[in-house]
This record gives sequence, structure tokens and C-alpha cells, in this order.
Amino acid sequence: MRLAELKEHLHTAPAQPDVVPYRTSYYKESWGFCLSESQLAQLSETEEYDVCIDSSLESGHLSYGEYLLKGKEVAEMLISCHICHPSLANDNLSGIAVAVELARYLASSPRRYSYRFLFIPGTIGSITWLARNEDIARQIHHGLVLTCVGDPGNITYKRSRRGDAEIDRAFVHVLKQSKHAYRVIEFSPYGYDERQYCSPGFNLPVGAMMRSPHGEFTQYHTSADDLDFVQTEALADSLSKCRDVIDVLEQNHFYVNLNPKCEPQLGRRGLYGMVGGATHTKGWEMAILWVLNLSDGCHSLLDIAERSGLAFSLIAAAANSLINKELIERRRD
Repeated sequence: MRLAELKEHLHTAPAQPDVVPYRTSYYKESWGFCLSESQLAQLSETEEYDVCIDSSLESGHLSYGEYLLKGKEVAEMLISCHICHPSLANDNLSGIAVAVELARYLASSPRRYSYRFLFIPGTIGSITWLARNEDIARQIHHGLVLTCVGDPGNITYKRSRRGDAEIDRAFVHVLKQSKHAYRVIEFSPYGYDERQYCSPGFNLPVGAMMRSPHGEFTQYHTSADDLDFVQTEALADSLSKCRDVIDVLEQNHFYVNLNPKCEPQLGRRGLYGMVGGATHTKGWEMAILWVLNLSDGCHSLLDIAERSGLAFSLIAAAANSLINKELIERRRD
């Protein structure tokens, strides 16, 4: 065919003449080629071009990866990333890399929850998994979609459809305590696979973590989204934030104060400073007092951390000390 006819099937990014765009046609019977605007400019209007599409449309199969780490409880946390963007480093490979490292970390750690990792083609993959696993989906208590987690932007967290799920609260708490710039956005039915997990028939508590959201960086869906765009420090920070959130979820229990009528004597138990004005112990002592006061069986440690403004790790450490002194005990569900 002549170039004029071929151009109807050629895709470029005119604003970025030296990059190749990423285009798909999953659900429409079409064909085409992606190339740079510079390459297109070198094609001759007078030449004839032979087009060869070596593919077929027929019944086939869909492949995806699934990895389950069993914990003490049947309740699961879902970690999902997409694998359908060839040669795109941030919008694809970064999520895979962080998910793999997170699985390695959890495999060598004691686990309260079970963790299910999905490596799936976007949209059609999550729809397929949900269609095949409705019973398992009911076991998902927390979930996270990982995408675009390797670029230099600040972390962005997208809430689940529920908006106040435990994963939402845990992630926001970790970001607040990190002292780093971040952004929290509300759920919308547009984006990555969180919109399938959060569809009304499932309404799973699944949020999404990214750094620069899709479409907000110039490299998005182009050949410029390469390994030079992804930063080691950004990947490490994304992994660290995921681990911190999981630590919150793993330790977030409800406790009951065994001496609820007024404060017990803490000094003789080694839980309270004997000399006033010691600022380095103030945070610890406040954590002790907050845990004692709100351990009524109705407030979780995350509830206490949010209300007190103290770091969850400090609240959890205070709870462990109070358990050791037999002042609180875990609520029997």
C-alpha cells in the first residue's frame, strides 16, 4: 500500500518527535504500528509498502502469575500488579519489581495474614481472576494495586471505593508519619485494576499505590518510560512504605484494659518516668497512657495511633510493654 493509506494505521506522538508511543487495540479488530514522528518523516510518499501481520484471531487462553503465602489466618491481603505493558519500565515493571521484593520479605517473616500476589494483564486479568475465584475474594481483608512506583515523584495513594477501609487508614497514617511529601486521592472508577476489585459486586478494600499517577508524566505510555526513568531510591522508598503499611496491618489488634478503673501505678512497674521534665520520654509515656485509656475492646491500635497523633510503631511498642506487665490483654473475638 501507499504511505497515505498506511498512515491510517501508524501511531506517533507529535509532541515528542523522538519517542515511540504505546498504543493497544484489545477489544477492537484492528491493526497498526507505533513509531516515532522522526521515523515517520523519513518514509517516502512514493514508495509502496508491504504489510505483514503474523497473528490470528481464535479461541486461546489467558496466562497470569499467582503466588500465595499462607499465614496464621485465612484472611488475605491481595497485592496486584499488571504485566501487559511491554518495554515500559515505570508503568509496569516497577510494580512487578516491588511486588517480587515484597513477597521475598514476607516469605521470611512471621505472618498473621495470608498474602496473595497476582501478576496479571490489566483489566482482563483482574476480571478473569475475580470470575474464577469469587469464594477466595471473600477472604480478602486488605488489598493494594502497585503501579508506577519507580519514578522520582512523591507517593500518591488512591483510596479504595469504601474510602475508610483499614488499608486506606493504614496507608494514610504511614504517609503522615513519614514526614515526606505525599498525596492522597479519592477513589474513582478509572485507573488500574483497583476499579475491578472495587466494582459493586465485590467492593473489596483495595487501594492503589503509585508515585506519579498515570498520564501525569511525559514519559507515560511512550518509549521514554525506560530504565533511565526509574530510580533505585524511588523503588526502595516504595518498597519501604509497603512494608510499613503491612507492619501496621499485621499488628493492628484490639486490647482490653485489665485495670480500667483509673490509671494503675506505672512508676513501680518501670513504665513511667520518676523525674518530671524529661522530654525524651514524653512520647513513650503518652503512648502508654493512650493505650491504657483506649484499650476498651472497641479501639484498635490504629484507632489509638490516629487519635493520639503518635506513630503506630510507638503505640504497638507501648501495647507490648503493657501486655508484659499484665495490664492489658488482646480482645477475644
